[in-house]
Amino acid sequence: MSANSGAIAPIEHSPVAGLAHDTRGGISNPVLGMILFITSEVMFFAGLFAAYFNIRAQTAEWPPAELAHVLQIFPLVGPATVLLISSSFTCQFAIWAIRRNDRTAFLRNIAVTFVLGIVFLILQAIDYTILYSEGMTLDAGPFGTTYFTLTGFHGAHVLGGVVMLGVVLYRGMAGQFSARHHDAVEATSLYWHFVDVVWILLFSTLYLLPGHGGA
Repeated sequence: MSANSGAIAPIEHSPVAGLAHDTRGGISNPVLGMILFITSEVMFFAGLFAAYFNIRAQTAEWPPAELAHVLQIFPLVGPATVLLISSSFTCQFAIWAIRRNDRTAFLRNIAVTFVLGIVFLILQAIDYTILYSEGMTLDAGPFGTTYFTLTGFHGAHVLGGVVMLGVVLYRGMAGQFSARHHDAVEATSLYWHFVDVVWILLFSTLYLLPGHGGA
């Protein structure tokens, strides 16, 4: 019996036993929690988009003639969009790197993703300042209200994602992630990809969808 106990003990007290990425498989609690959270956020943004299109359909002229010139893709929004989409790739590169236990590539790509997220927020803030100087404000009728509501909530989600990326970067620099233990990284990447997809939909709706009415 003592020999059997000695053979079993290392398995029971193994430092990697019970980690989310062990051989048992399945979805870990952090990843499952993030999936459920993203599901609720999909419903939230679906409601915002539904409200936008409802208001748009009931408005004779969209955008209003006095504001038709303010939403410009260049020089800020277009580059900001490219940066945010690029950050989704670097975030995925980080996931692939930590899965193969390449911590150097993981930290490099997470750092780039973190910086790109910050730059996007800065460009959005600058664009808000320009829009305000052009008379585009939150109370500038339904057009201004819906624009700032949609982009503002998205910006808040990007800020939340940047904070999450910062925490992941800090923990990664502290050596807390490995190929067998990186659920926080997986959960953060899912959220960041969600944020990017939402922005692609917003950009297409607000900047590429033709208006109606007017002269």
